[in-house]
Amino acid sequence: MPIQLVTTVAGLKAESDRLLTAKQGVSQGLVPTMGALHEGHATLARTAVEQNDVVVASIFVNPLQFGDAVDLDRYPRTLDADLALLEEQGVDLAFAPSVEEVYPGGEPLVRITSGRLGDKWEGASRPGHFDGALTVVAKLLHYGMPAAGLPAGSAGSGGGSLPAYRAYFGQKDAQQLALVRRMVADLNFPVEIVGVPTVRAEDGLALSSRNRFLSEAERDAALVLSRALRLLEERAKAHEPLGIDSALAMVESQPLVELDYFDVVDPGTLEPLAENCRETPFRGEGLALIAAKVGPVRLIDNVPLSS
Repeated sequence: MPIQLVTTVAGLKAESDRLLTAKQGVSQGLVPTMGALHEGHATLARTAVEQNDVVVASIFVNPLQFGDAVDLDRYPRTLDADLALLEEQGVDLAFAPSVEEVYPGGEPLVRITSGRLGDKWEGASRPGHFDGALTVVAKLLHYGMPAAGLPAGSAGSGGGSLPAYRAYFGQKDAQQLALVRRMVADLNFPVEIVGVPTVRAEDGLALSSRNRFLSEAERDAALVLSRALRLLEERAKAHEPLGIDSALAMVESQPLVELDYFDVVDPGTLEPLAENCRETPFRGEGLALIAAKVGPVRLIDNVPLSS
């Protein structure tokens, strides 16, 4: 079935409701994106299609989460290619609104605040980024919510109850995923947040829309990020001390890489797990985070750790 493009909130609500009714669906999934889609996004979409009767993917470059106007302007817009990729995965609806549709009165006067979780790591390097990201995610979660109950007597309807509702986010943006989960829990959003593992190229580089801006030499240099993370992952699985200092030295030895941060944190609070990083054998759960500038491109990556 060809994907359907809608550009207004009213159109999205009407068409998702129509599809749920036509399919007698019991679940709807939302895949929020900023476009410039790649295989990582395709994996999100496929996962959503496998788990839901109707799937919506949003394509919206959110100006609130860009601190630099130049960065916003150069963010790639590839709508035709994005629609083709989503259609290949079986997505039903693509929601590609204008800035005016999402922010009809201009920049919102009231926004979601990311709080302490958003002040560290990426938030420290990009002030206001997560406030902007959470504000648009909150709006998108409302837009993508199933608009009507199922027909009375349909399977799983409970006589007209709302379908199950899920939203899909990549583990590569680990801090954003943690913040979205916390927002949904703290503000009682009726949606299940599904984290999907990071998709990597064959050489280990995490897929990102920004990778296209790397030169060949810069791309080769960027591989040190995933190698350092993999080293910590191997040590954690072996119940060894993580020895983060040696992994840090590996990254700092690459002249084309300008490191921002590299640490191991609690997956829920994002607070550093200092006692697990140096001399003691690693136990429990952790999340290794890294961010660096490679040439003109800022890259982030992470890997979950478990002993």
